[in-house]
Amino acid sequence: MPPVSLLSGASLFLDFDGTLVGIEARPDDVVVGQPLRLLMERLLNRLGNRLAIISGRPSAQIDDLFGGVAFAIAGSHGLELRWPDGSTMAAPPPMHLDEIVAEMEGLEQRHPALIVERKPFGVALHYRLEPEAEDDCRSLATALGKRTGLQLQSGKMVFELKAPWADKGTALSFLMAGPEMAGTRPVFVGDDETDESAFEAARRLGGAGILVGPPRRTAAVYGLPDVDSTRRWLEAGASAE
Repeated sequence: MPPVSLLSGASLFLDFDGTLVGIEARPDDVVVGQPLRLLMERLLNRLGNRLAIISGRPSAQIDDLFGGVAFAIAGSHGLELRWPDGSTMAAPPPMHLDEIVAEMEGLEQRHPALIVERKPFGVALHYRLEPEAEDDCRSLATALGKRTGLQLQSGKMVFELKAPWADKGTALSFLMAGPEMAGTRPVFVGDDETDESAFEAARRLGGAGILVGPPRRTAAVYGLPDVDSTRRWLEAGASAE
């Protein structure tokens, strides 16, 4: 269990799915309620605006879910950035997305419970509703990655092909170079393999990672068992003097 004092003078970076909210079978089923919005506002005040979400979801989607709460967002695994003032920066979109979507939808015809999720910088193939299709999904995503040059990123019951120009660790390091966060201690909270680069970046910069979920081999220093305990820990941090 990480000490609440870890947040004192820190810059806080949070993953979204599996960290702040439970993972749903369909990404569109996730809802952010008023308690979580209020918690983020309290954390913003507590940390002097040194708060960001780093997610595989597009930045605009995170912004919509939170109703415009003014924290920084690194979306699409760090390929697009949105600052609290609304300014943005993004990498160029990759080629081949139409081709990838078409082939994944072909697999979806054989496995109707699969979900093909197109994003601004990649495509995700979710098999949570049809776990027995994992091997077929992996084989297709691997072959498409080799053919197109896009990076294969695996997560919790999902294979994603994305532009290879950034990851969550790169996003954390970039945000830490900004005037509000520079010189502070980064703390990153996340739950799966896509978060390991951010755990490593936080450690390199003198901070720490917090893994949400069952213990496993990780670059994170601390652990929290689940989303509910993470929310309680953040509540305690937002209330600390």
